[in-house]
Amino acid sequence: MLSFGVEIPFVRELGFTLHHMEGGASELRYEARPEHMNSFAVTHGGASMTLLDVAMATAARSDTPDFGVVTIEMKTSFMQPARGPLVARGRLIHRTVSMAFTEGTVTDAEGRVCCHATGTFKYVRRKPAPADAPEGTGAAEGALSTD
Repeated sequence: MLSFGVEIPFVRELGFTLHHMEGGASELRYEARPEHMNSFAVTHGGASMTLLDVAMATAARSDTPDFGVVTIEMKTSFMQPARGPLVARGRLIHRTVSMAFTEGTVTDAEGRVCCHATGTFKYVRRKPAPADAPEGTGAAEGALSTD
């Protein structure tokens, strides 16, 4: 298992794990807990979208780990219910100096595609953390500037 490079509390809470992040590609794994299910007892679409967002963002960051990225837009298509252990793969399709164009796919344990997304991300430099930033709050790692 790899490190995301920075602490992401929401990702930690959901339990995503990073298994690959290099060369414009990423792979994350996730198994939804009961509190992440919808009323049909399958992974909530919001959790699946977050998984896709993080997979695409890590693919975008894979060649420039000193930069962060922020999501500019994302389009998601749901093909079938997401059940059991899930694998998300992100791919950097094209990049410019400041933008990344990506796609991501989530598959279930049988390899069936559950959902797919495309996304556009902006590369941003991390600002130095304030001297008085409390540890573990995210502020200590340095805020992202979107200027």
